Amino acid sequence: MSPFRISWKNIWSKPLNAVLNILLVAFGTAILTVLLLASTQIEDKLTKNSKDIDLVVGAKGSPLQLILSSIYYIDFPTGNIPMNEAKKLMRNPFVKRAVPLALGDNYNGVRIVGTDSNYISLYGLKLQQGKFWQADMEATIGAAVANEQQLKVGDTFFGGHGLTEMNDQHKDHAYKVVGILSPQQNVTDNLILTGIGSVWKMHGDEGHDEEAQNHDEDREYTSLLIQYRSPMAVAMFPMMVNQTTNMQAASPAQESTRLFSLIGVGVDTLQWFAVLIMLVAAISVFVNLYNSLKERRYDLAIMRTLGASKAKLFSLIILEGLILTMIGAIVGVALGHGILQLVSSYQESSQAKMNGLLFIKEELYLLGAGLLIGVLAAIIPAIQAYRSNIAKILAEN
Repeated sequence: MSPFRISWKNIWSKPLNAVLNILLVAFGTAILTVLLLASTQIEDKLTKNSKDIDLVVGAKGSPLQLILSSIYYIDFPTGNIPMNEAKKLMRNPFVKRAVPLALGDNYNGVRIVGTDSNYISLYGLKLQQGKFWQADMEATIGAAVANEQQLKVGDTFFGGHGLTEMNDQHKDHAYKVVGILSPQQNVTDNLILTGIGSVWKMHGDEGHDEEAQNHDEDREYTSLLIQYRSPMAVAMFPMMVNQTTNMQAASPAQESTRLFSLIGVGVDTLQWFAVLIMLVAAISVFVNLYNSLKERRYDLAIMRTLGASKAKLFSLIILEGLILTMIGAIVGVALGHGILQLVSSYQESSQAKMNGLLFIKEELYLLGAGLLIGVLAAIIPAIQAYRSNIAKILAEN
């Protein structure tokens, strides 16, 4: 009989203990898997979506809220800013590129973003079908939007006021899909992009020429995405905006770090809780193997007399620990993916949605941790089996 079959038969001689040990390891591994996948995806989203954006300028309020609404589209804007004032900043010598945004509408929960052609170059957008928006009420949609909303080039749809619900639809103006973006693996996959004039028209401004002077004093942007021209701008430009205007400047790098540090407090707490569970699992496996060893001393002695070496007995005990913890680790990783996928199905914001079907290489470390726990839990019982006095055990029985 193979060592694996011997070990498996012994483990399952007490099914309740075996199941308990497996569940403990699985529970701890599942928590660590969820935390690992969620933190990795959040950090990846924060990095990808804010790439090449040095500063966000918007209405006074929470800097973090400004960043979340203008880059990640998962919060409400802090307000609007006068277009005249915004354009002065856009022409500032410290500014290499300034991308205006006009927010406030959605289609079935998908954000409609009014902007200009600078947004295309900022994110390096490419087309899968059709063209980029040009005239008012033309829209270029993200790949995920096209798939989830079943929209194609040539289709029309009505936007709704607000950022999440379609209670107040603008039935007087229909958007026409003129293009679909190639998958970008960033926030733009879940956006509807259009000209700023379209957003103004939706809210009662029928002027078509964005540069028309008689409309400038009334028109507003939601925010500006800024790229610096020189390193000196890092120190000078935000201070100038915050101190000399009625607008605020927020750094995506600083606010993203702050956000991740806030999330990290909860993540660290849960990680220590999961490690504690894994420690309890290791102790449980150790106790199970130790008690099993005491009950099988005679059987192991007989195996020695039949030709089994000390090394074989040692490896059998180690194998039992590995089987228990490895099954638990595999079940835990699978359970972690399932939990995250279930949670993501209830997330309303497409921008913040997690993917439970994503596998990352760091998960191999969790499986490795399962193996290590198995070895550590089994090492003392295995050493005792190795050092057993065969003659004494046989004489006692």
